[in-house]
Amino acid sequence: MLRYYIVDAFTDHPFGGNTAGVVLLENEEYPEDELMRQVAAELRYSETAFVRPLEATLWEIRYFTPLAEVELCGHATVATFALLYSLGRADGCCHVRTRAGELEVIAAPQVMMQMTPPRIVSYLNHEDAQEAYRAVGLATAWCPPIKPAIVTTGLPDVMLPMPSIEALNTLQPDMEAIAALTGRLGAVSIHPFAISTDEYTAHVRDFAPAYGVPEESATGTANAALTHYLAANGIIKCGNHSFLQGEAMGRPSVVETRLDADGGIRVGGTAAIVAEGRIFV
Repeated sequence: MLRYYIVDAFTDHPFGGNTAGVVLLENEEYPEDELMRQVAAELRYSETAFVRPLEATLWEIRYFTPLAEVELCGHATVATFALLYSLGRADGCCHVRTRAGELEVIAAPQVMMQMTPPRIVSYLNHEDAQEAYRAVGLATAWCPPIKPAIVTTGLPDVMLPMPSIEALNTLQPDMEAIAALTGRLGAVSIHPFAISTDEYTAHVRDFAPAYGVPEESATGTANAALTHYLAANGIIKCGNHSFLQGEAMGRPSVVETRLDADGGIRVGGTAAIVAEGRIFV
């Protein structure tokens, strides 16, 4: 039997943000990989976190989409530590061991997690950039002021500048084309964004169909990568930033990031616990 929770991350109320499954293990070993994937497929969320305690403030998490295991997931980590905080199992500075490395997480009403060192893997050449714009369904010709790039803070994602928030929210993505392109580029998702003049740094969307996630309403790792990309191109400076995601899905989510002077990035937000249950396996 597995004990699970449904948690909405990057929101302060149920039925908003990005939903993750969280399977809370105790001191037992992880189930078989295929069983964890099947549980993720049964729960049907973009990611399900399987978490177990190792020491008093050290936890281990593995993340599964309905199709495969991934090394790191921001919103599922926020969901997990918001849950652990609410259960009285974690408070303050903790560490989490993931396939992407060991990271620091602050368990509190607003969870903040350290990301792995950010890095621009490569800028897209003209042909790949145009293919990316066609794949997401941009209706007009567009020459971006900065080149699209593959950026990682634990997972590689394609940062894709858009001409406006309206253009972003009216995209008609071709999921087969996105899956083929991200597979060829070795990226998890395409992360189109539009710089805004409102209270947010940017409005964003995220498409990862190759991992069984056509669109996500909040993506911690990708917005951390976007923070690094914008800073590297002189668009933002050190400090706190916020990204609005999920508008086109009717699930607006606010992802907070903090860019430190040494280039380190933290990402986080609040979360709401929606349900709990048991899986008899």
